[in-house]
This record gives sequence, structure tokens and C-alpha cells, in this order.
Amino acid sequence: MQDISKIRNIAIIGHGSCGKTSLAEAMLFTAGKIDRLGKVDDGSSALDFEDEEIHRNISINTSFHNYSWKKHDVFLMDTPGDDNFINETYMATQVVDSAVFIIGAVLGVKGQTIKFADFIANKSLPSLIMINKLDRERADFERTMEQINESLPLTPVILHVPIGEEENFKGFVDVMSGQAYLFDEKVAGNVTETDTPEDLVDTVALYRESLMENVAETDDDLIEKFLEDGELSIEDLKAGLKLGVADGAIVPVCVGAATVNYGTAPLLDIINDILPSPADRPAKMGVDTAGEAVERLPSADEKFSAQVFKTMADPYAGRLTIFRIYSGTLSGDTFYNSSKKTNERFGQLFIPEGKEQRPVDSAGPGMIVAVAKLKETTTGDTLCDASAPIVYDKLDVMQPVISFAITATKGDEEKVFSSLTRMLDEDLTLRLTREDQTGEVLISGVGKVHLEVVGARIKRKFGVEMSLTIPKVPYKETIRGKATVQGKHKKQSGGRGQFGDCTIEISPTRGKGFEFEDKIVGGVIPQQYRPAVEKGIVEAMEKGVLAGYPVVDIKISLIDGSFHNVDSSEMAFKIAGSLAFKKGSQEAGLILLEPYMDMTIMVTKEYVGDVMGDLNARRGKVMGMDSADGREIINAQVPQAEVLLYAADLTAMTGGLGTFTLAFSHYEEVPAMIADKIVAAQAAE
Repeated sequence: MQDISKIRNIAIIGHGSCGKTSLAEAMLFTAGKIDRLGKVDDGSSALDFEDEEIHRNISINTSFHNYSWKKHDVFLMDTPGDDNFINETYMATQVVDSAVFIIGAVLGVKGQTIKFADFIANKSLPSLIMINKLDRERADFERTMEQINESLPLTPVILHVPIGEEENFKGFVDVMSGQAYLFDEKVAGNVTETDTPEDLVDTVALYRESLMENVAETDDDLIEKFLEDGELSIEDLKAGLKLGVADGAIVPVCVGAATVNYGTAPLLDIINDILPSPADRPAKMGVDTAGEAVERLPSADEKFSAQVFKTMADPYAGRLTIFRIYSGTLSGDTFYNSSKKTNERFGQLFIPEGKEQRPVDSAGPGMIVAVAKLKETTTGDTLCDASAPIVYDKLDVMQPVISFAITATKGDEEKVFSSLTRMLDEDLTLRLTREDQTGEVLISGVGKVHLEVVGARIKRKFGVEMSLTIPKVPYKETIRGKATVQGKHKKQSGGRGQFGDCTIEISPTRGKGFEFEDKIVGGVIPQQYRPAVEKGIVEAMEKGVLAGYPVVDIKISLIDGSFHNVDSSEMAFKIAGSLAFKKGSQEAGLILLEPYMDMTIMVTKEYVGDVMGDLNARRGKVMGMDSADGREIINAQVPQAEVLLYAADLTAMTGGLGTFTLAFSHYEEVPAMIADKIVAAQAAE
């Protein structure tokens, strides 16, 4: 087993197209883990290997790999930056010890950048920032730093000042030592020492002063030393940096250009020197079988415990379960799933390396490992030693915000739904539900692209296809007033006829559902026929009168009627009840109801006006506003029909900075002009 102090596990996170996967490739190549520098653009990456990732040129899944650098073993996760797959990143930040946060020097701070910075800040996750793509046209280090300082809830401290930008980017100055380095164009990843350019001497001095001030604040002894001497040594700076980063108080900033492998080796050094090992992190808290709080220290000598944070479905290898070990050593072929209270047996322990897995005999704290074909275990479960059960809190999962109706394109519905069920294990943001009223099966996720990728995956993995359509809105009908009507069914065609006659009172019961009251006095309708009247009304309510939608919130009182000794029957009175209901509901004034959703929308202040105006245009009602964590929170109620595709609209409106949640609230009357269009559309169908 490796010395735990020499282990690192990191998530590489950042906005779309900032170069995360390219940087991960460069790190693996520089460390000698892979023998060629793969590229995302031509599909040769060791980390973006799924067909959908190559086709779309983006990361969709979190990918896993590892490398050794100067006697340190580093486990890395390359996470997606696209909003449609942000939950992959969110899950990764909950199990790693630190993050390498990539920000592109051309695009700068984007909406996703701010979301990821919030993940980091909310969890006080130790992190460093790599400003990438400094070799590209329009790259601007100073502008990017201004955006970081203005927009992110982090305290950045600059460790590297770039020498040149765009095509002239050729090296950096180490702020701690004052030493300048040039990138070796012949040996990728290497650097050579050089003199600090004169035009950067004053800039580096200012950054060093700022670095010392920020680092000194992490420790009382360092503050005292800085105030007395006005200076901190490199050893002091490294010690203070390590302490401040571990607490999430400061975030070091370095520079590079991943596709040409500039700045990668210095980054690997910083990961070793400054980011925490599992031994530097707090003990992991959980509960025992009695519900009492217990902890597990990040030690190989502790009892084994781990948490599953990803499940991958494969049609051939079965489910691959990936977990992070928090304590103890895993070896052998069994462990206890304390979440499901069952023992699980596995065949081989693996370390995932891109699309391959490397077998290992044992693993300890901080390591990211995998096993195949577990029967009971799912994402979020705690694995542990059966002799010392512990359960960790379930991982937070982002909630789906958009739904589509799904159909099997070739009619093989059973196979489509069984394939989707397997995908639910892999992606916790997916939901599969059936809308009882419309009969549609709905798949819900975080964006349309997200759901399209799910469709592409089940086609590739399981050979079935599905199509997505905008779901039908489950409108309902009700009445506005009261009416008293007769329903009479009389049919004579030789032999025994049919006769049923009932008189009903119909009235609205807002929010109380359906009520039926038998007010018959005497025997004008025999007792055995009265339930048939109610049954006929209920069946007619299900089919609707105005536009074929179910009728709700009415009260029916059966007040009179007549019967025939020979021709009356349950069927005749059932038809009479249906006729009375249809006639009465029309006389009482039918109206259309639509579902309203409770929405909680979180945006930055500058977008509040745009969002509010948009809500008004969608017939929404703002119920109140609040503020939290630098965000404005808008609480509103909006017709479901107006927000079926709201996720994409909010992203476009806010540059990716807006988020929202949806939940059903209540039904309200549809405005007359809109109701007429809905009724006409239903009639046309």
C-alpha cells in the first residue's frame, strides 16, 4: 500500500470548452502514464471515449485515470462542463479531496464557472485554479483574473505570472521564488530557468506581496512573522498555502496551455506540494446501526468504509460500481453494503483507467476503485466492514427540470423501458414516470441534450431506439355554476326495451373532488339502480364534455326519477346518469382548468428584471423574493404549459447563471381565449 500522505484524488472541473480533458491528457502524458498526447478534437483522447462524447466533442461522463509523479499517486476525475451533465461534476466534488479548477483565458468566467465555484465554496473544497489556453488568440490573463475576483466566491492567490500571451506565451514567473521559466518546445512538459523579464519585475513583486498577505492570514504565527519581518520565506509560503488551501480559505492560481503541454509539469508539482492528501482531510462522519454518530479516520489501519458515487451500465460487463475509499484496506472478495443491509461478493477489484480497468489486489484510503456485477449496490450506498457497520449520508443529487414523452420508435416498448431502467442506476438525475391522465411515459432530466444523449446511449448499448416529444398538458374540466336537469334513456325495439330516468342537481365543489349524494325519497328509483346512475356519471366525467379532459370538483345530487317494472335495468340508469351529467355540466357552464407549477428561480441580481418580465409574459405570478448566497430567489406560480421548455430559455436568458426547481401547485381556470384554442385543437385531433 502507498503511504496515504502521498496520495491525491482530484476532480478536474470547469466550464465547457475550457480544456479540462486536454489538460488531463497532458497530465497523464507528462507523468508517463500514457505514451501519446491524445486530442479531444480528433477523438483520440484517452478520457472522452464514448461515441456520444466523440460525436459532440464534449465530456458527458466523468472519466477516471491515475498517474504517479515524484513518488505521489494521483487519482483524477475528468468531469463534464456542459450544463446538461453538471450533475456528474456535482457528484465528483462530493467525494474528492480537492479540485483543479480550469478557466479558459479566452472565454474567461462563464455561467458554469460560477456554478462550479459555488460547489467549491459551499463545500470548502481545497482547490487550485489553472488559467488555460493562454496560447490562444484573444487570451488575456489580467482580464480573466479581474473576472475571477469580481464574480467568484473564492480568494485567488497568484503563483504563476505568464510570460507573454497568445502566440507569444512561452513561460511563467514563479511568484514565490521570483524564478522565471521557459517552456521547452522540444521536450513537452519540460521547463528551463531564465531571467525574469524586466517588464514583469514590478508586477511579480506586487503579486508576491499580495500572496504573503493572504498566506499570513491563514496562521497566527505567520501573521506575527510577516508583521515583524515584512517577509515570508518560500518554506513559510508553502506551509501557509497548504494550510489555507486545506481550509478552502485561498485558491492558488497557475497558468498553462494544455494542448501544447505548457505548464503541466509545474501543475503536477503544485498538486503534490499544496493540495491535501486523504490524511490531511477531516474524518468522515456517519452513523452506526443504532443511529449514533461515528467517524472513520483516513487510515489504512481503520475498518474499511467507502461510498459509491457512480454506476456505469454496460451490456457486456454488466454494472460497473465505482467508489471512493475513506478508511481501511479493501482486499478479498466481499464487503457489507450497510445502506441495503446485505453482503456483496465481487470477482475482481479494479482501478478505472479511461475505458480500461487495471486489476489490483487491495486498495486503501483516498483511492478510486471499481468492481463489476454487484447485485444490490447502487449509487450513494455505503460499503464497509460487516464487523463495524457505518452509513454515510446519501450524496446530493441535482433535480431534473425538463420532461419529454417517450415512445419506442419500432414499437419495442418493453425493451426501451427496461433499458431506461438500467440507465436510472447510472444517472441519478433521470426520472421515469407515467402521467396517469394522458397515459404518456415521461423521462425527466436536466436538459434536452441530456435526454437525447440518454437515447443515443440506449441505442448503442442495448440496440433500441426511443423518440422524444413535448408532453401533453393534463388539463381538466369543471363547471362554473349550478343546474338541475333530467337524463332519460328510453329505447323500444320489440321485445324487452330499456328505460332509465333520473333528475340530478349539479354544482361546483372547488378543490373537494367528486361528491355524490342520494336524495331519493320513496321508491321513484329503486335502490338497486341508484349506484348505476353514479357509475354512469363517473365514466362520463373521465371522458370529459368540453374537450375530452377529465371533469373534476363537482357535486351531484340525485333528487328524482322514474322506472319501468320490465324495461328498467342497471345499464339503462347508467346511460341516463351519463346523459344527465353531460346536459347538466353544459348548462352549468363548463370551463377548462390548467396545472400551475410552483417555481423557485435563482439568478444573479442583473438578471432579475429579465426573468420577472419573462414570467409575466408566461402568465406567471411572482409570489415573493428572497436573497441567499449572493443570489436572488424568485418564487412564482406559472402555468405548466408555459414552462415545458423553460430550462433552455432560462439558460439563454441568464448566460447559464440561472437555476430553478419545479413542483406541482394547483389547478386554475384557463383564460377564455387560450381555452378556445385548446378546445379547437382537441376537436381537430
